[in-house]
Amino acid sequence: MSSRSGRRALLAALAPIALAACGDLPQPFRGRPGQVARQLRRPPGYRVAIPPSAQAMLTDGDSAAFARAMAEALVAQEVPAVAADPLPLDWQLIVGAERDGAVVTPRFALTNGDGVALGMLVGRPVPAREWADGNAQLFTRVATEAAPRLADLLSRIEAQARTGDERAAGSGAPVMRLLPVRGAPGDGNRSLTAKMKDSLAALGFQVQDQAEGADFAVSGEVTMTAVGRGLQRVEIVWTVSRRDGQDLGRVAQLNEVPAGTLNGLWGDVAFVVAEEAAGGVRDVVFNAGGIGERSAPPPTAAAPGPPAATPASTARPRRPARPAPG
Repeated sequence: MSSRSGRRALLAALAPIALAACGDLPQPFRGRPGQVARQLRRPPGYRVAIPPSAQAMLTDGDSAAFARAMAEALVAQEVPAVAADPLPLDWQLIVGAERDGAVVTPRFALTNGDGVALGMLVGRPVPAREWADGNAQLFTRVATEAAPRLADLLSRIEAQARTGDERAAGSGAPVMRLLPVRGAPGDGNRSLTAKMKDSLAALGFQVQDQAEGADFAVSGEVTMTAVGRGLQRVEIVWTVSRRDGQDLGRVAQLNEVPAGTLNGLWGDVAFVVAEEAAGGVRDVVFNAGGIGERSAPPPTAAAPGPPAATPASTARPRRPARPAPG
C-alpha cells in the first residue's frame, strides 16, 4: 500500500472512532428558545464588511465572489454583513488562505473599525485546484460551513466588548488549558497541538497554554506500535481533567497504517484527528457540567476590621414617628 493511500485510509478511519466518556444529553429546548427569549434578544451592535482580499490566493473577481458568498452565509445566520469595503465604524472580515500541498485552508480574521484584531477562525481544508479555479459551489460550501462558527465568535466578541468580560455573557466560555501533544513522529506533535487549539476554539472554548485561570485541561499522547505485515498501530489518547484534579474522561483514536506513513508532515491527517477529538473533548466537558455552567470561585473570608461605611444618602432624613397615644 502506498503512503498516500495509507493516509487516505487513516483519514477515513480516524473520523468515526473518536470516543467520548459519555453519550450526549437530551436538549429538548435547543432551537426553541421561546417567545420571551426572542423578545429579549438585542440586535448586534456592529456591521461586518467583507472586502475582496489579496490574501485569499484568488483572482480579483473570484475574491469578490467569495466575499459575496460569505456575506450571504452570515446574513443567513442573522449577522449584519455586506460584501464591500468597510465604512469607518464597520468591523472587517479579512479572508486569507494557506496552501499545504494539494489543499488550501481558508482563514478568517476579524478586526474592528480601528484595525485591531478581534479574533480568528480556521476553515476546513479544500482542494487547492478547485479553490484556485474559483468554483462557485465550493465557495458556497466553505462560506456555509464557516458562517455558524463565525456568528458564534462574533457574538462572544461583542459580549466582551459590551461588558468588558466575556464571562459576563451568559455563563462564559469554558477555559481550557491545552498541553503540547507528545509521542508523535514527524511534525505530529506540533501539527496536532496547533489544529487541536483551532478546533477547540471553534467549539467555543477559550484555549490557553498556562494553568492559571483554566477550568479544564486536555493532554494528547500518541503511541506508535509495530504490528507486523509492514503496519503500525496509531493510538491517540486525549485525557481531560478538571481544575480540582478530577480525571473526567478520555477520547481515544485508534487505527493501523503502513509503517512510516506519518514520519513526515501530518497535514490534513492532523486536521481530521483534531476536529474529531475536539468534539469528544467537548462531550466529556459537557457531561461534567462544564459547558453552560461555570463553578464560582470559593468566597474569600473578609479580613477583620472596622465596619464598612454606609454610602452617603441623598434622601432627606425622615422625621421620627410620633408615639402612639396612650
